[in-house]
Amino acid sequence: MLYRFKSQASADVVMLETNARQLLDIIGKTSGTSGVITVDQMPGAISALEAAVALEARSAKHNHDAHAAEDHDAGAEAQHVGLHQRATPLLHMLKESLGEQKDIVWGT
Repeated sequence: MLYRFKSQASADVVMLETNARQLLDIIGKTSGTSGVITVDQMPGAISALEAAVALEARSAKHNHDAHAAEDHDAGAEAQHVGLHQRATPLLHMLKESLGEQKDIVWGT
């Protein structure tokens, strides 16, 4: 199933259900089949996503440093899509929508 995020301030963002639910959980929203992120909720949502991305980046660096001496499959690491890549489109939408004072709605 796909989730589509819409705002009058930016282009639509479409993502897989698993990824959308993860991001909605991070910003404290119930990941139902539809919902809204109001302008008043956007600063908190932006902060929560940025904090989660930073936490994952620190964790990934720690894990990389801990395993640097081991021989790992570089191809497997290159294919990993981190939270940063999944969150960036929604973060852009949140920031653009906040700037133009437009709510974001989502639906499946």
